[in-house]
Formats: sequence, structure tokens, C-alpha cells
Amino acid sequence: MPDLAAINRMEAEAFVALLGGVFEHAPWVAEAAWPHRPFASVGALHDAMMQAVRAAPAERRRAFLNNHPELAGPEARARSLTAESTREQGSAGLDRITPEEAAAFDRLNAAYRARFGVPFIIAVRGRSRAEILAAFEVRLARDPADEEATALEEVALITRMRLDGLVAD
Repeated sequence: MPDLAAINRMEAEAFVALLGGVFEHAPWVAEAAWPHRPFASVGALHDAMMQAVRAAPAERRRAFLNNHPELAGPEARARSLTAESTREQGSAGLDRITPEEAAAFDRLNAAYRARFGVPFIIAVRGRSRAEILAAFEVRLARDPADEEATALEEVALITRMRLDGLVAD
């Protein structure tokens, strides 16, 4: 695991190769953060990456959110998730759901996508399936702008955990 000093010395290509997968299918986030080196901490690196996402035009943010898989959805069942998403969904037991839970996830995934046009995003590590399903229900009632902000905060939680697993502070 490289330390922060090594990260700060990396050329753009190596930086993106190492950190490009932290944000789901979005190496452009690492590309946008690279010029802001040196980073004083892993938190500062993560802040620069999140700033790139938040500063992106609305269409790019929407495409970015749409690159996330549905929870316990078709990609998970087909075992075509990224390694990170597979581990994260597995940590919440989403790879071992009952048929009733699968039906609930399918219904909620469809309702969420119909309402907001993107998949439901939540940091599942440390949460139970029941907590995740309850969060779905609550967040479905939100205003779209508030929900996008919540989705981005969940992305921040997910990606900080991923970053902490890649870089020694």
C-alpha cells in the first residue's frame, strides 16, 4: 500500500492507474484531482476527488451516478459488479438475500430509478439489509435536489472507505 508521500510524487498516469477505480467507473475523478497535489492527508486527497465530482456539470454528475450498480440488482445476480462493489454488497449480505428480499429490492430499485433517474446509492458496509430497505423507503419521499446531495454524501462515504484501503496516511 503506497503512502501519501508516494502518491504525491506520482505522475498522472500512475496516479490514475492506482486511484481511478475508487469512484465507480470514473477515472476522470482521479484525473481531476491529480493537479491539486501535494495532498496534506488522505482526507485532503479525498476532498479534492469529491470536489471534482461536485464541480462537474449536472449531466456528468448524473452519468456518474448512473455508473453505480443497483443494490442486489441484475449486475449483482450476474456477478458482473466491480470487485469493490461485490465486497461492499457482500458485507451487507446482499449476495445472500431471500426471494422476498430480492422482490423488495427489485421493487424499490425500480421505484427509485423511476423517481430520480439514477440508482439508489448507499454505503452498505456496516448496515443490515433491513436498514438498507428502510433507507430506500425514506429516501424515495425526498425532493430530487436533496436526494442528489444525499447520494453524493453516500458516494463520499463509500469512496473514503475505498481510499483508506489503498493509501496509507
